[in-house]
Amino acid sequence: MADTTGNTQDLGAKDGPGPQPRRSSWRYIGPGIVVAATGVGAGDLVATLIAGSNFGYTLLWAAVVGCLVKISLAEACGRWHLSTGRTLFDGWASLGSWTTWFFAVYAVIWGFVYGAAAMSSSALPLQALFPSVMDLEYWGIACGLVGLVFVWFNKYAVFEKVMIVLVGVMFVVTVYLAFRVTPNLGDAFAGLLPVVPDEKDSILNTLGLIGGVGGTITLAAYGYWVNAKGWTNSGWMKVMRLDNRVAYLTTGVFVVAMLFVGAELLHSANIALSGGDQGLVQLGDILDDRYGTTTGTLFLVGFFAASFTSLIGVWHGVSLMFADFLARRRGERQARADELASGRRERSWTFRAYLLWLTFPPMILLFQDEPFRLIIIYGVLGAAFMPFLALTLLWLLNSSRTPREWRNGHLSNGMLAAAGLLFLVLAVKQIWDQPWSEFF
Repeated sequence: MADTTGNTQDLGAKDGPGPQPRRSSWRYIGPGIVVAATGVGAGDLVATLIAGSNFGYTLLWAAVVGCLVKISLAEACGRWHLSTGRTLFDGWASLGSWTTWFFAVYAVIWGFVYGAAAMSSSALPLQALFPSVMDLEYWGIACGLVGLVFVWFNKYAVFEKVMIVLVGVMFVVTVYLAFRVTPNLGDAFAGLLPVVPDEKDSILNTLGLIGGVGGTITLAAYGYWVNAKGWTNSGWMKVMRLDNRVAYLTTGVFVVAMLFVGAELLHSANIALSGGDQGLVQLGDILDDRYGTTTGTLFLVGFFAASFTSLIGVWHGVSLMFADFLARRRGERQARADELASGRRERSWTFRAYLLWLTFPPMILLFQDEPFRLIIIYGVLGAAFMPFLALTLLWLLNSSRTPREWRNGHLSNGMLAAAGLLFLVLAVKQIWDQPWSEFF
């Protein structure tokens, strides 16, 4: 893929030679696998399955475009971290205090609701696999506690290795299912042509599929994982770009494979899936009936891998961001990339405090209906985050805050502007669709 910055200059700072470029090599790959695993959760798989069941292969092109959009966003996050030696939150803070308030409210409310959703999503396949062991709520608590203990006691290197193993499980399962349903390759290639289904709200549904391919706050966490890996300067830029492309190639495989399953298994048989994570449990039953117990069980194992990678990915990545946020609020000015690379952030009380926030308060929601007004606020904040990310990256990477040789080129500006517009449209739709009349 072409260099998304549109720049052709050699590495180096304005006032002298920069760090020696590292050779781009597969053996360095890591943060990209982590962001791919974290970003593609059960919700993304359900959305893709439903798109395949409703429209067959027609929206395959939208899934591919979604991956390209996320490549640009993640590359921009990594480029900011490596070219400036500053974290993304440090960049946001330089844009004004409004970014601090947005992130603070977002992190508290989003973390509370997401914690419950992640634990419940990880619990569903376990309950389906072991139905007589314990109730869903207790499976959720167990998943949350395992995630807490794992992230609390392990630094990035171990975390990355476990994520790679779980991604391997996801990859094997999704590719196996794609071959098992025997996709129609002619129709699949035809689905790469940009055609919008002739149905009500089809444009918004198409935009939703593009925006939903692994698009969460974990895109912003990518730069933090890049630094935690030990990549702290522009000498790692080529490595980061290869790593990022591998991330979204992997995401593309997951999404295309599940769209194949939706198109062949559900669309052809006119089977409708339930919305939400329950749709994946339903798909497990369908696979069990159609192809046998082994295939159904294997799918549930892959479902668990997808959900649990999202859980521990958020537990680690967003906790790093929150620790950085509080450090900036306390006025710390040390080289933040080096601080992340040293592992000190992962041992800080602020990192662990947010881990506890993600784990224990959300357990309340596992035993009761989710608070209505809180869910609406959560939906609004979640809708606002992706346009916030795209548009602030445009601002940061076209300003003097970024060394001249690493500022945006025309291609990167075009991709980030398109991403910002896409997510702004989706945010307006999601905010509009909230039941505001019942809120007050």
